[in-house]
Amino acid sequence: MIGVAPPHYDPASPESADTLPVGTSATVRDYVRGLLRRHRRALAVLVAVNAVAVIASMVGPYLLGRVVDDLSAGGREPHLVRVSVLFALALAVQTGFVRMVRLRGAMLGEEMLADLREDFLVRSVALPPGVLERAGTGDLLSRITTDIDRLANAMREAVPQLAVGVVWAGLLFAALAVTAPQLAAAALVALPVLVIGCRWYFRRAPSAYRSEAAGYAAVSAALTETVDAGRTVEAHRLGGRRVALSEQRIGEWTAWERYTLFLRSVLFPVINVTYVTILGSVLMIGGYCVLRGWMSVGQLTTGALLAQMMVDPIGLVLRWYDELQVAQVSLGRLVGIHEIEPDGGDATVSPRGRVVRADEVRFGYREGVDVLHRVSMSVPPGTRMALVGPSGAGKSTLGRLLAGIYAPRVGEVTLGGARLSRMPAERVREHVALVNQEHHVFVGSLRDNLRLARTGAGDVELWAALEAVDADGWARALAAGLDTEVGSGASALTPAQAQQVALARLVLADPHTLVLDEATSLLDPRAARQLERSLARVLDGRTVIAIAHRLHTAHDADVIAVVEGGRISEFGSHEALVAADGAYAALWRSWHG
Repeated sequence: MIGVAPPHYDPASPESADTLPVGTSATVRDYVRGLLRRHRRALAVLVAVNAVAVIASMVGPYLLGRVVDDLSAGGREPHLVRVSVLFALALAVQTGFVRMVRLRGAMLGEEMLADLREDFLVRSVALPPGVLERAGTGDLLSRITTDIDRLANAMREAVPQLAVGVVWAGLLFAALAVTAPQLAAAALVALPVLVIGCRWYFRRAPSAYRSEAAGYAAVSAALTETVDAGRTVEAHRLGGRRVALSEQRIGEWTAWERYTLFLRSVLFPVINVTYVTILGSVLMIGGYCVLRGWMSVGQLTTGALLAQMMVDPIGLVLRWYDELQVAQVSLGRLVGIHEIEPDGGDATVSPRGRVVRADEVRFGYREGVDVLHRVSMSVPPGTRMALVGPSGAGKSTLGRLLAGIYAPRVGEVTLGGARLSRMPAERVREHVALVNQEHHVFVGSLRDNLRLARTGAGDVELWAALEAVDADGWARALAAGLDTEVGSGASALTPAQAQQVALARLVLADPHTLVLDEATSLLDPRAARQLERSLARVLDGRTVIAIAHRLHTAHDADVIAVVEGGRISEFGSHEALVAADGAYAALWRSWHG
């Protein structure tokens, strides 16, 4: 059947690609309860205003029922003028309070949405750096964009409208029970049909919508990777393979889209049957009661109108509850980061020196597959150490462990005897900084970009930092100097200039230990060599761990560690390793000629 997920399709399969967790139902419920508690006053005002609007809407059916009773009793003066005035007054009150309901609902929704966005940003920033590095572009991008967009409609309308619908339906049913208890019982005849249909739907909908969202994340990941690696795809003629992968991801996503559409195609007819059943049962049972003299015609008229009015709040509740199924999945993906322990660390842990040490370190990105195997090393203060070796040997991974980005699976990495994994991230960054090939220029002035490293830095310090990395020349040539707007949509910086800005931030941050992971890779060899000479003055006296494929960096280092297959195979000075005629000597000869 079209629209139904294929038999071989595993509902959990798209989710398996997610790096960041998806919040459990308990996590989502706890977050929603906390969000409602924060806005309980606004929610109470919304409910109260809505109650007044609903009560005003019941005046019309009540007055019409009284008129019908008067006429059926032989009354010749139904007091139409008084009835009309009361009806007009009730309509005016209802109109005014409905407007207030919409206004209060929109305000409540926007406030909750703003809270959600802020919570997600604050919690994301507090995550351990290693978690964010492994999260993946597609997954993070889909949560920040698609899931927020889906939640925006739910927060602005679904939550307020759901509260309105529940109060509306409850008050109408209470009025029906007061007017004629028999009609209230008649309205409940449709309840089993509604419960069975909704139970069938809501048992299947959450997992389907969750898989649909994860499928979209997989599509985003595939497309983002293809665009980011466009030149590589073109160079290796991988276009056909990437297109096939994208089509596969899109096919999986659209299969879940069809399945959720099938679920809705079952739910909506059930809702329509419920409407007909409520009104039909009220009219039939009410008519029988009128014939038996158990109620008046006016009561039946008022009850029938109230039953008809119940169609709107029931539809509102079901419609927005269905919307909340989609929102619940997006909310689960956003609050899932609450299940990750924040990188709080122990504020009492502080280094008692500057020696960087790794002791029997094992680490892997996947469980059971280690990238580093029993690595041990010690870097005394002020040492310039180079990590060299073939691509994929584990140099960058080791650098990230020494910088405190990752925590080892086995063993420990310490700074001054304090384990980096137990220190708060802010404390680690005060002592150790990592600069790699990746860099970012934020939208704003050049001054603001530099002050990210030191908020209170003055212009003299900023220019000194730029001069230290040979960036003062092009920076002074900018139209407004430090006040020039840079970043997306403003003055575009070349990759080399952006990297110089990142290095200038490093100078301003002034950590005593630096891990440089191909920090000058985007510069041409001559510019890179000149920049490294300029940096040498700034780095004098600091501990520097440099990861590089350009072996002139290793030649200038005090000590060299050769990383092969996740192990340190050689350790010593340039002269000693060349004389040993081992792996480093072979690399030096192949590079130096």
